[in-house]
Amino acid sequence: MSRRTVLGSVVAAGAALALTASPAQALVWSSSDQWGNYTTSDGYVLYNNIWGSGAGAQTIWANSSSNWGVWANHPNTGGIKSYPNAKKVVGRSISSLSSLSSSYNVTVPSSGAYNTSYDIWDTNYANEIMLWVNYNGAVGPLGGSIGNVTLGAHTWTVYVGSNGSNNVYSFLRTSDSTSGTVDILSILKWMKNTKGLIGDVTIGDVQFGYEITSSSGGLDFVTNSYSVSSS
Repeated sequence: MSRRTVLGSVVAAGAALALTASPAQALVWSSSDQWGNYTTSDGYVLYNNIWGSGAGAQTIWANSSSNWGVWANHPNTGGIKSYPNAKKVVGRSISSLSSLSSSYNVTVPSSGAYNTSYDIWDTNYANEIMLWVNYNGAVGPLGGSIGNVTLGAHTWTVYVGSNGSNNVYSFLRTSDSTSGTVDILSILKWMKNTKGLIGDVTIGDVQFGYEITSSSGGLDFVTNSYSVSSS
């Protein structure tokens, strides 16, 4: 699972990114630094986040908070290498929210081992809620399945587990999707009110990105659009 964001100095690197970015836009930022991060003018944080052992090279680039991507060349070995992502901080308890939703549109490779996922945290980092919208290769969630449920306009297989530091709740979409909108609040309310898995926690980070296990030879992951809205 992804590690808590630790903001360090931003290292800008333009290497090999011009071919990846849209020709109609100029890059506003790129980084090959392990912890490279960038805060956009509309309050999103982009984070390269190479945290797993045995990782290879990875470069994150951005045209904007909603249009960004990653080139990653991680070896074909087990274990998660990175979770490059964009996040928005919500800072509201579940009961105080009247809406929390997100839209995504991605282009992902047909090879490699990865998942495209939301990683949602409470402010105490005690509960991690992952929403896998697509996945490929030898990857799988922590814990055991408690069945399928249709929530937030998607049908998921739900897993409950722990990584030793925090609870992990993984919702795996029963069929892959590269675009859509997720009603996140309906999932949180189901967890709190219907299943009693979490209390009235304060939602902190809503992250969206690519949990990459392997991408040997170099693969591109592109976020064509992404947004989070809450009230």
